[in-house]
Amino acid sequence: MSSNNVSHFASFAAYTPPPDDPSHIASTSQSTSRVWFPSQQQSASYQSGGIPTFNTSQAGGLGAAEDAEAENATNMWETRHGFRVDLLAAFAYVLGPLSALALLIVETHNDFVRFHAYQSALLTTPLVVLRILASLLQFPSFLRTAVTLLLVIPSLYMAWQAYIDAARNGLVRFQIPFIGPLAEKWVFEE
Repeated sequence: MSSNNVSHFASFAAYTPPPDDPSHIASTSQSTSRVWFPSQQQSASYQSGGIPTFNTSQAGGLGAAEDAEAENATNMWETRHGFRVDLLAAFAYVLGPLSALALLIVETHNDFVRFHAYQSALLTTPLVVLRILASLLQFPSFLRTAVTLLLVIPSLYMAWQAYIDAARNGLVRFQIPFIGPLAEKWVFEE
């Protein structure tokens, strides 16, 4: 046998590279490629024995444009630190302007979470200021309770809505009138 003909069946050398070594894989894949077997990188057509696919993106039918756009776009479910999108969007409303500000500082990748953080800040900041003014101006306790409920109930509802929209509805953005379009504009302009 010549020295160029290398067999990978058994080697009695003192050192053999592990099978997952990149240089070993590259040398073995070139020598063991079989022309008569289709490789996994090539798309198998119906004429070459592949399974026929109708109206799929692989066949160039329905969904081809959407898949091409999806490959170029960023993942809408990915967050900067790997947290769940539904929980972060709901958390934007839990502590009012504090959680909204924290998410706007920390989360820079996900537009869904940033939208809900902006919307939470625009919704809860005026309500918190109103509640503080009601306390400072010594409003009657039933009015302060009403303002507190006016702050808590929409915040809890929006936290629930943000969680449901991310968990079940595929990141549909529930927009509050007047506030939602402004938050959407701010996210778009970033």
